[in-house]
Amino acid sequence: MRQASKLRKTCETAIEVTCDLDDDTTIDIKTGIGFFDHMLTALARHGRLGLKIKAEGDLDVDGHHTVEDIGIVLGQALREALGDKRGINRYGACYVPMDETLAFVAVDVSGRPYLHFDAEFKNPKCGDFDTELTKEFFRAFSNHAGITLHAKILYGENTHHKIEALFKACGRALCEAVTVNPAIRGVNSTKGMIE
Repeated sequence: MRQASKLRKTCETAIEVTCDLDDDTTIDIKTGIGFFDHMLTALARHGRLGLKIKAEGDLDVDGHHTVEDIGIVLGQALREALGDKRGINRYGACYVPMDETLAFVAVDVSGRPYLHFDAEFKNPKCGDFDTELTKEFFRAFSNHAGITLHAKILYGENTHHKIEALFKACGRALCEAVTVNPAIRGVNSTKGMIE
C-alpha cells in the first residue's frame, strides 16, 4: 500500500502525519486551529486521501509555525507514500466553484518543487486562522512533496469560500495526479524516472 508516516519535532511544533493514498476511510485532523482542520479535511476528502494529522504548536505566538510545519510534514509523507511514482498519472488539474468564487489548481508530481500562487484575501482572519498562511502552507507542501503546484482564484469575494475552494481543488488535482493508471508503463516521463 502507498502510505507513509512522518514525524517532525522542533522547539516550536510537534507534528505527526500519516498519509494513505489507497484507503481514504480514515480522516482525523487535529491542528489546534479549527479553520485549518476544516481545510485539511476538505483536501483529504476531495483528494480521496486517508489522512491523520496531530499537531501541537506555539499557537500562543500565532499559527505560522504550526501551519508551515504541517505543510512540510504532509509534503514529506506524500512524497514517501508515492515511492518511485510508477504508473501514476503525474498531472492533475481542477476547477472548483464555491458560490461566487471559482478556484483553479494544477499539479505536476515532477520531483521539481515550485509554487505559483495567485490569490488575495480581503479578510485577514477566518476564525482563528491567519489567511496569509494559506500561501505558506501551499509553499511548504509543494517544496517538500516535490511537486509543481499552481493555485489561482479566478474571481470571488468571500475569503472563506476562496480558501476552501483552493483546498478542495488541490485535493481533486492531487487525486487525479497520484492515481495509478494501468495504461502507463513505468513512470510517466520521457526521462524514465521522476525524482
